[in-house]
Amino acid sequence: MLKIALAQDDFLVGHITGNRDRILESIARARDEHGADLIVFPELALTGYPPEDLVLRPGFMRRTEALLAEITRAVQGIDVLVGHPRSGVGEGRYNSMSWLRDGRVLGSYDKWDLPNYAVFDERRYFLPGDQPLVIEVAGVRVGIIICEDTWTPEACRAARAAGAQLIVSANASPYYRNKHEDRSQVLRDRHAETGLPLIYLNCVGGQDELVFDGHSLYIDGNGRLSAPAPLCEESLLVVGYDPASGAIDEVNWPKGETEDLPVIYRVLQRGLRDYVLKNKFESVVFGLSGGIDSSLTAAIAADALGPDRVLGVMMPSRHTSELSLILATEQIDLLGIHYDNISIEPIYQAMLKQLAEVFDGRPENFTEENLQARARGNIVMALSNKFGHLPLATSNKSELATGYSTIYGDMCGGFSPIKDCLKQLVYELSNWRNGQSPAIPQGIIDRPPSAELRPDQTDQDSLPPYEVLDRIITAYVEEDRPIADIVALGIEEKIVRRVAGMVLAAEYKRRQGAPGPRITRKAFGRDRRYPITSGWRDSGIGS
Repeated sequence: MLKIALAQDDFLVGHITGNRDRILESIARARDEHGADLIVFPELALTGYPPEDLVLRPGFMRRTEALLAEITRAVQGIDVLVGHPRSGVGEGRYNSMSWLRDGRVLGSYDKWDLPNYAVFDERRYFLPGDQPLVIEVAGVRVGIIICEDTWTPEACRAARAAGAQLIVSANASPYYRNKHEDRSQVLRDRHAETGLPLIYLNCVGGQDELVFDGHSLYIDGNGRLSAPAPLCEESLLVVGYDPASGAIDEVNWPKGETEDLPVIYRVLQRGLRDYVLKNKFESVVFGLSGGIDSSLTAAIAADALGPDRVLGVMMPSRHTSELSLILATEQIDLLGIHYDNISIEPIYQAMLKQLAEVFDGRPENFTEENLQARARGNIVMALSNKFGHLPLATSNKSELATGYSTIYGDMCGGFSPIKDCLKQLVYELSNWRNGQSPAIPQGIIDRPPSAELRPDQTDQDSLPPYEVLDRIITAYVEEDRPIADIVALGIEEKIVRRVAGMVLAAEYKRRQGAPGPRITRKAFGRDRRYPITSGWRDSGIGS
């Protein structure tokens, strides 16, 4: 029986000394507490993932190599597979896993398939490997692959041809919605092709826009697929592999949540918590309006950080309804967060007075609405500067897609927790969260959404109904479908073209917006890289 420990853990990008310490601690636990023969760490565990241009700095690479040597010297009584960048010939680098035993490096595996799509651009940094690595531990021959190698058949086939009885995949695999189902299918495919059991280890933690959700998996030699390991939670997982039967036994394998809405909510929590704490903030501040977006943001922040670290600021104007103030106050009581009430009306009046002469003869339009939003943004930033809070933006994906948000106003912030949530998902998450315990007043969920920047305003004055808008955004932005295909879904062509035009025109706003956790296959940010200055318009029906 081969006993394998899997370090489903959080490795902070660039904090190589801290990551070294975490690696050494896990090695000791796996050996001394669990009697493991082998411990496996995730892809690029020593540097964190993705290290991006850090690996282009010679000093960073030298320090990484020195700390890997420290880890190597410390290894006794257990085999170790650890991920790190490896210098090659000249200026070349590899995304590698090294096999350590009793103070020596016995071999290294270089990642074959370097993803260069969506949020990945590994070909900028690494050269591809082309050789398998099979190690023998406790009489079992174990093949090593890294992340993307799992999603294509070649590396697994090469490991089998090199004599592997078991394949271990070390990953830094960021979340998107229902990704555990895709991972499960990939493991089934590789098992069907090779007949081998496969263990899939993933890391944990928020890193800028990415959230690594853990949810490690295995499929044994008999094709039995495990439940995912804990979601967004550090765990030292332990399994036993019997080469005679092909079975994998769970020594320590807690089951992770897989239901859609609770998974998304936990990912948003983890993304916000890690961004705040890893960037050395103690608390957050944002505008609390009595609307659904700021209310969901408040709930996520309170759950992620604790209510004592959350400040919601009510900033009423002449257009703020009494109901908004009542509902915002009710949510403050439900969550127990801190709050301030700072009217923007004197600021707004002063700005209108100051601009009256130059605006003379011009009718009111969105300019006056944006003045209010920017006054609020200034207050949030002032509180951030004075007290050290991280300011949160509260815009959702539907608003950001269409530009229905004010740059330097409600888009103002250092992090945007619901940036990748379409409006309908905002409502779904809010209802789910209330099913756990009261967090968002029902009146906020039930009322028509409004920016309250002019009398009797609702979102649908400027946008199609959200059930229509979100279908268009899903198809046009997330799936890159042409206008003709979207019209074929039964949506009026005029509306589709209008929304597509709004998406293209709002690119300059989004480029200046805050990062936020990615939960879809295509989020605004690293996923979708469109030029701001562009003559392209989706004018043709096949566009």
